[in-house]
Amino acid sequence: MLINSILRAATVALAATFVAGPGMAQDYPSKEVRWVIPWNAGGSNDIMARYLQPILEEQGVSVVIENLPGGTGAVGMGAVATSRADGYTIGNGTSSTLSIIAQGKAPLSNDDFTNVIRVSVDPLILVVPGDSEIDTLDQFLAHMKDNPGDVTIGTPGTNNLNHIFAAMTARGAGVDYRHVPFPGGSRVIAELMGNQIQAGVLKPSETIEQIQAGELKPLGAFSNERLEILPDIPTFGEAGVDVFPYGPVVQMAYIQAPAGLDPETEKALADAFEAALTSEQFREFADKNGFVIDPLRGDELDAEVAGVAGAIAEVAKQVFAE
Repeated sequence: MLINSILRAATVALAATFVAGPGMAQDYPSKEVRWVIPWNAGGSNDIMARYLQPILEEQGVSVVIENLPGGTGAVGMGAVATSRADGYTIGNGTSSTLSIIAQGKAPLSNDDFTNVIRVSVDPLILVVPGDSEIDTLDQFLAHMKDNPGDVTIGTPGTNNLNHIFAAMTARGAGVDYRHVPFPGGSRVIAELMGNQIQAGVLKPSETIEQIQAGELKPLGAFSNERLEILPDIPTFGEAGVDVFPYGPVVQMAYIQAPAGLDPETEKALADAFEAALTSEQFREFADKNGFVIDPLRGDELDAEVAGVAGAIAEVAKQVFAE
């Protein structure tokens, strides 16, 4: 029933794109743009969007941010896919949502969207509560070995990169673990700070404030090299854990609109975002919070999305089959 409802709504949205006509791009934007963040408020995508909001205003694009969490981003992005393709509804696509689409676990397809521009590339890290007795990645892996099947690791969503890296952490220890998914990074942080879970797989951009305050403790980075924002934190490779045995995968966020967006409107939207993303104001914010800016767009972004989807699907097939 859900799939049928989405398909009916998509048909209506597609028909609306033809009614809009190609000439509409000349006046774009003539009203506020609805920007769907498919995660809870307070997570990395939400933080980034709210910082970009006034900078986009300076570029002539006024956005209204709407949080629609659920389904590892599928709820919010489903709302985007079935909206009118007129440039007035956009959403934050992420590798997390791309992952469940690639695995066939959401009633969505990459063909449901127009990829506009990439806004960030985000590494992932393993964190524990600030008052945890565990201080190093080696200690955490040893703790997992001593408590097989009992250690809890929280992630925003399920069947995504965070979930994959949580599973790879347990595999590095050679034991099972308890996966605890939440509808967004802010919830994982809250549960960690309340000592309801023992660890979480999150981004520096959504945890750096708590890390600097001593409320969370980073143990390891899921990356090939140490992170500039957390240079003292080792990579999992340094601890002897290969988290990329099936090839590299990347966590990224990118702006998507419904399929069928007029090319002129897409360009206007991408131009505004690129100007905002490359502004000195946002670059300072990105450096401070661990966002990596790489504003791919057009065919390059389409190729990147397709490549990441294929890589994640293969990694997920291997990891979750075990």
